[in-house]
Amino acid sequence: MRAVELKGKKVVLIDQTKLPDRLKTLECLTVEDVARAIEGMKIRGAPAVGIAGAMGLAIAALGSKGKTKREILKDLKRAAARLRRTRPTGADLFTRLERVVGVAERAKGSAEEVRRAVVMEVKCIVREVDETDRTLGTIGAKLIRDNDTVLTHCNAGWLATGGGYGTALAAVRMAKEEGKRVRVIATETRPLLQGARLTAWELKRDGINVTVITDNMVGYCLSNRMVDLVMVGADRILKDGHVINKIGTYTIAVAAKRHRIPFYVVAPLSTFDPKSEVREVKIEERDRREIEEIFGKRVLPRGVKTLNPAFDITPPDLVTAIVTERGIVYPPFRKKIPEILRTP
Repeated sequence: MRAVELKGKKVVLIDQTKLPDRLKTLECLTVEDVARAIEGMKIRGAPAVGIAGAMGLAIAALGSKGKTKREILKDLKRAAARLRRTRPTGADLFTRLERVVGVAERAKGSAEEVRRAVVMEVKCIVREVDETDRTLGTIGAKLIRDNDTVLTHCNAGWLATGGGYGTALAAVRMAKEEGKRVRVIATETRPLLQGARLTAWELKRDGINVTVITDNMVGYCLSNRMVDLVMVGADRILKDGHVINKIGTYTIAVAAKRHRIPFYVVAPLSTFDPKSEVREVKIEERDRREIEEIFGKRVLPRGVKTLNPAFDITPPDLVTAIVTERGIVYPPFRKKIPEILRTP
């Protein structure tokens, strides 16, 4: 089962807004369909959004009426511009779009060869992400001991990476495959409940012991030594170690630091942003209805203001280490992150 797939001239994805009650797929026939699916959180998770964006470019190329490379490139760049506007914070989307457009620009030959190059590159990205998931899991599992309890936030499983093992949850899965007894405490992750709906669904299917808590129970669990380590994913990681992830991650990192519990981030190199400074990161502000309503039922008095940032920023001094497919990065991050990004 995959969270998102390219099938011919369409993108087929699991509608994650329907889980866990219904396992429903959604077909995207146009770039606009893909863009709206991303904006509507039908597909979410930084790596999976990046893959969906790349697949959006594939159907743009396949559906283009252009008869020359120049004409197809024009359609691709227009599609990429639309997809970039969907979610401004996660790095993977921009990384993947830039990569696919770059391949199209370098392609030689007929318009058909450009289309073929784009599709082949998208398939290559999917294979790479699957391989990276497994590597992240193998490396991350080394941090988990037998009988450990892992606290995780939001959803960093295969739903978030497109269909492999995931990022933070890959480490949990690999630890289980190695024979370790591992338990997971998953935050519900308001306002859209990705932890309660998606993480719990994934782990239950895998036979992994999972307990869901409300977001405001984190301090209680950490202070009572109910957690051995924290593992989360990331939507963007800066070169100095600032981690941008689902809103609430910063709060967990602060509490983990207070109680001397390791706080690990598990993310592929495609999530790293070596160019931006923390002040330049745009935090996505989402629709107020995500706060006002729960499953369509209004829970706020009318006229009350809301604040709905999708992400927060965890400073590097709260991060114990970052797990990548090239190894575990420890502080000082400003020195070590550029080094691992340069490693061939």
